[in-house]
Amino acid sequence: MPGGESVAPRPGLTAFLNLYLAATGLAPSLLTRLARKGHLAQGAAPDRLRERFGQPSAVRPAGALIWINAASVGEVASSLDLARDIEAATGARLLFTTTTTTGAETLARRLPQAIHQFQPVDTPAAVQAFLDHWHPDLACFMENDLWPRLMIETDRRGIPIAVINARASKTRTRAPRAMTCLLSRAALISTQDATTARQMRGLGLDPARIIDTGDLKAAASPLPADPALSEALQAAIGARPVWVAASTHPGDEEMVIAAHQMALADHPDLLLILIPRHPARGAEVAALVAEAGLRVAQRSAGALPEAGTQVYLADTLGETGMFYRAAPLVFLGGSFNGEGGHNPYEPAMLGAGLLHGPKVANFKLAYAGLTQAGAARLVTDAEDLGADVSRLTGSILLEEMREAARSASRSFEDARAQLLARLLPLLDPAADGNTAR
Repeated sequence: MPGGESVAPRPGLTAFLNLYLAATGLAPSLLTRLARKGHLAQGAAPDRLRERFGQPSAVRPAGALIWINAASVGEVASSLDLARDIEAATGARLLFTTTTTTGAETLARRLPQAIHQFQPVDTPAAVQAFLDHWHPDLACFMENDLWPRLMIETDRRGIPIAVINARASKTRTRAPRAMTCLLSRAALISTQDATTARQMRGLGLDPARIIDTGDLKAAASPLPADPALSEALQAAIGARPVWVAASTHPGDEEMVIAAHQMALADHPDLLLILIPRHPARGAEVAALVAEAGLRVAQRSAGALPEAGTQVYLADTLGETGMFYRAAPLVFLGGSFNGEGGHNPYEPAMLGAGLLHGPKVANFKLAYAGLTQAGAARLVTDAEDLGADVSRLTGSILLEEMREAARSASRSFEDARAQLLARLLPLLDPAADGNTAR
């Protein structure tokens, strides 16, 4: 096909997939233009744009190489401990690809020994160049980020594929034949829940290749925290009551600020630690707090909360674990709007009671399970949030929620071990140590 297409149509590819491959082969600019625009919009290093077109910025190491395709922060976070398990068990080097800069930054902080590249755009030239250079011994695609050409060409080259931590998807319902075609190339599929496992089996996939381990995010290690910084923060807070609003988005902050104002009426010394999902919005969020008449201190300016600080704006990266450890109650943002909610397991495993809005489609089963366990509560609006913060602060009910969160977290600990046991046999061909090709 034009453009150096390396994936020839063959029996098993659906009409939709053949059309997709042909269209992106004939007009790769459909995807490359989006990749260039997204790269620059994220503030990524301009000289690394070439990685998105398959041009490497690092040398492939000798020996076995495990490739983990993890689109953004959530997928990176859920795969980190599994990656460490694989590394320890096999001695293989790790290659991560992400589409987002925040995913790359998370990896650099939490697994600095891994190689990072931006995910190649799904064009013939980019995919071929990426696989020609890296040729991994195992490809792990995290969750539902499955690009057709990338999967098909990886399989064509004889590289074992595992789809890890898959969750329910409307695409599998709307385009079952195309998804069956892609997923049948996976030697192993692990799912976040029994519902997704049933959905996979309903596509006619080999049941022996499907394992329901539960959500790897629930089995991750607690978010890290610097002990000295944590001690300094705790000393600054002292005996004051405190709550966290984490991973907030535009629209969330106004509701959180209003809720905090309500709660201050009952708890005048209450401190809110406000963590925007994107720290670059720090100045914008600080302005909202100031406009509401509340006294704010910004973490990015090096400040610690003082006695008169009412809102501590945590507009930095990589310190969320420290803030979760400081607060017994956490509200998770992205749940009042179209974001679909954020990972509830991270605060739960550190013993925080959870509050969330109604729109949590990304973690629907997780929130349902934590609610059933007594660790999480739904709030419908700013008034409801403020009432719950006020009612729970310093209460026995909050202590019960925290214990329920800890108990629920302990129940997920064996998920990674189950998955590792199924992944290692896929690496048998590399046991003698492949070298760079």
